[in-house]
Amino acid sequence: MFSIVIATHDSERALVPTLAALVPGATAGIVREVIVADGGSRDKTEEVADIAGCRFLVSTVPVGARLKAAGTQARGDWLMFLNAGAVPGATWIDEAIAFVEKTGADARAAVFATEAGLAATLRRAFLLPTARQGLILRKSFYGELGGHPPDGTSPEKSLLRRIGRRRLKTLHTVVVLPDV
Repeated sequence: MFSIVIATHDSERALVPTLAALVPGATAGIVREVIVADGGSRDKTEEVADIAGCRFLVSTVPVGARLKAAGTQARGDWLMFLNAGAVPGATWIDEAIAFVEKTGADARAAVFATEAGLAATLRRAFLLPTARQGLILRKSFYGELGGHPPDGTSPEKSLLRRIGRRRLKTLHTVVVLPDV
């Protein structure tokens, strides 16, 4: 069902908790593959990805081009883009499945929440989510959008803008983000 795409560069330590959070999804049968789109790491990012059974694509092209290449090569019908270090909460599997089963014309993509409560609800109403929240969308919709722009400084932000707030649902599952 899902191809998970994670962009990395010298992300050995950050990648471990993200991959660990995906194990229950693989056990449940909804994670078809994990693709690590690496920017030429010099640490043990490739070794971590290999131990976890990920496909490892390495290239020194900008992150947008790496994400687009990984998304295009993905075998799943649905894509989930995560940053290395992002850890979706325990409810991510059930909520992702529910989103996929109920996706209609109004919500074509989803992101994880970064916090709960009234302040978070107000932020979601007025601000576009960030790439750090992850992104779930059908692979065919990703293709219609043209994928991530291959160059530029904020390819993830550009993709979220093209999706637009009206077609984007924020899930209740909170993603724990790495300190940057």
